[in-house]
Amino acid sequence: MRTADAAAVDDLALLTGPDAGDLLAAAVATTGAELVSWRTRQVDHRPGRSTTASYAARVRDAAGERDLVLGAATGPAGAGARPPGLLVLSDGAREVQVWTFAQDPGLPSLARAADPGAVRALLASLGEDPGPVRLRTRAYRPRRRAVLEATSPGAHVFLKVLRPGRAEPLHARHRLLAGAGLPVPPSLGWTGDGLLVLGALSGTALRSRLREGGSPAPSGEALLALLDRLPPEVCALPRRAPWTEGAAHYAAVVGAALPAEARRAAQLAARVRELAGDGPDEDATHGDLYEAQLLLRGSRVSGLLDVDTAGPGRRADDLACLLAHVSVLAQMEPAHAVTSRALGARWLTAFERRVDPVELRARVAGVVLSLATGPHRVQEPGWPAATTARLDLVERWVESAAARARPAPVG
Repeated sequence: MRTADAAAVDDLALLTGPDAGDLLAAAVATTGAELVSWRTRQVDHRPGRSTTASYAARVRDAAGERDLVLGAATGPAGAGARPPGLLVLSDGAREVQVWTFAQDPGLPSLARAADPGAVRALLASLGEDPGPVRLRTRAYRPRRRAVLEATSPGAHVFLKVLRPGRAEPLHARHRLLAGAGLPVPPSLGWTGDGLLVLGALSGTALRSRLREGGSPAPSGEALLALLDRLPPEVCALPRRAPWTEGAAHYAAVVGAALPAEARRAAQLAARVRELAGDGPDEDATHGDLYEAQLLLRGSRVSGLLDVDTAGPGRRADDLACLLAHVSVLAQMEPAHAVTSRALGARWLTAFERRVDPVELRARVAGVVLSLATGPHRVQEPGWPAATTARLDLVERWVESAAARARPAPVG
């Protein structure tokens, strides 16, 4: 009998190895098309639970060749509903589900969001006069969420596709934060099957600014002031567990993808938990704040994006998330490393005046450990080396936290 760990590794190999092509070909054949080529775009591996992947595929049918996005997932046989357009293969104990982008079984509103005619009708129902609609997929996490940008002569919106039941609470969250004066996208409406319509904001993403030279950028003090404007009602929202609490999970994901680093990842996770400490979640937090979530006009923040995770937490986690992403960005893009590191150093100095330096640095390490799963998840070329480099960065942040925690020498 296979262990749960062995099953998880087998699932990962099935969805990322050469046999995945046979699964995709079988799914495409049900639509009357032939698979020409494919590559893995993204993998979400949750050891002991499930593995999900998305693929960029080229298919051929009577009308010619075209590009498709496909999704696949493993799990226990018979789990969940089976909507139309879903191919299911099973050995009696485990099953693989394969689907085309718009038929994602976890996102029933995606078919509507991916249909220009349906989007035009939806915008008209919200009082917009859109005209012909053009759609662009901006993000897709199979069975979890998608974001599509809709533009037309009369409208510019983002369609956030969520699991059923999650759009209305997020609509209320946007209204709460907008009412408190925070520069969040206006929520124009929602549907019960998980579709939220958000108005577009103007500004340049801080990530783009860093790639352009990094100036001007908001100061650490300005970012602290922005977070201080989060209303106290945010603390009544559901709590999102901080990255440090998930350190062992992220280490396991890294270890499953790259067994040679499993032991080091687990050891780093233990040190992160030890140094980060625990405390009450008494601050209103954004919950996932990093440079791509901030739009700028000059050095002023004109947009605060992706507030799905706003809720009670620790201020150190929001600040750690900012620092972690900037330090990883410096590693990913050497041409802009000097700019990103200099900004991170300025932020660190400002943030340490507000929160405990040991806790902050350890929590940065925890966020970087979560990001160490990224190179494999998005199937980055050379992902093993990139994963090892991120673990090196985790180690440096852990060592920095440990150094601050040591008592000063006497005499």
